[in-house]
This record gives sequence, structure tokens and C-alpha cells, in this order.
Amino acid sequence: MEKMMIVNGSPRAPKSNSKVYIELFKLFWPSETGEYNVTSKKYHEACQKIEGCQHLLLVFPLYADGIPVTLMRFLQELHSHSFQQKPAIHVVINCGFIEPEQTSVAVDMIRLFCKQNHFPYGMTLCIGSGEAILNTPFVFLVKRKMKRMAHAIQEKRSEVLKVTMPLPKKVFVKASTSYWIGYAKKYNVTPDQMAVMEIESYSGSSSNRGR
Repeated sequence: MEKMMIVNGSPRAPKSNSKVYIELFKLFWPSETGEYNVTSKKYHEACQKIEGCQHLLLVFPLYADGIPVTLMRFLQELHSHSFQQKPAIHVVINCGFIEPEQTSVAVDMIRLFCKQNHFPYGMTLCIGSGEAILNTPFVFLVKRKMKRMAHAIQEKRSEVLKVTMPLPKKVFVKASTSYWIGYAKKYNVTPDQMAVMEIESYSGSSSNRGR
């Protein structure tokens, strides 16, 4: 059976939603997997472990319409490492927007990296409402796409899959606004404070948020 290395590209890897998505994917992948968190910064060691793997799965959140800087550093190491046989790269990316299409720029960045560095590019799963869907009954939709993705990888297909909560945008925005106001209240942060660029300076409001 073919081996896979799964990379958690979230800056909050140990306590991130990306970690949850990895566990969901593993439910449907039939063979051996290794795992690496980019926050460990053991890039060379990770590349050595990738040797002998046929597949490399990058799981990460959307950051400012792109990929997290922690994942970019890992890609720099991939670029520099000399592989005897380069694995196919696959992507699972989640974003807080309800539209999974918001991830398209970040996916294009990975595609360009693969093209420039001669890595085969395989499957993509774009998850909208990624910070919320895991805690709703709609999580079964994610599991369904994960299963389809795992099967497609085994069949060496290259497709783009998308999933999100099947809600009207107005309903989603109203619910998410209510959630974040309640979340900020736990840290004594007001809606007015959340609306300014200095939000990062307020009582740890961002340091506890996992993706």
C-alpha cells in the first residue's frame, strides 16, 4: 500500500481545526500515514520522513487569502531538499468564509509551487465555514468529501472538491457575528474593539483561537 505524510500547516497546529480535519481524513485512508506539525520547525527531519512516501497531504487554514507563513517555510525546505522520488501533493484547506471558493488563491499558490518544483499535484478539498462546520450536524458533509478524496487519491485522480454549510449567507453571517461577539466577551473585548486594526493588542483575543 502507498504511504502518505500528512502535514499540519496551521500556526496553531497542536490545537487547530486542521488537526481535526486530519483525523477525519485518516478515517478513510487505508494505509500507513506519518504526521508532521510545521510549528515544530524540524523541516529537514520532516523531508527525510517524506522520502519513501508516495503522497504528501497539506492541511491548513486560509490566512489573508493565502497560505500561512509557517507552511511557506516548510515549502522552502521542500524546494531545497533533493528527493529521489517526489510525492504527489494534495491539499485540504479550510476558511472561515461560507464560500469555499475564497480559498482559490491559496490553492493556486500550492499549484504554482508544484509546477515550479516538479511535484505531481493531485486532489484538493476546499472547506467553507471551516471554523464552524465541525461543531454542527453538517459535519457529515465534510466526512463524505473526505471519503471521496481518499478514494480519488488512491485512484490517482486530480479533482477539486468543495464543501460548506448549506445555509443562506445572511443566516451564516448573523450566526457567526453572534458567535464572535460572545467569544470576545469572554476576554472582555467589545464589538467596537473588534472592529479596529488594534484588535491583536486586546487581552489575548487572538492567541486562543484555533484553526
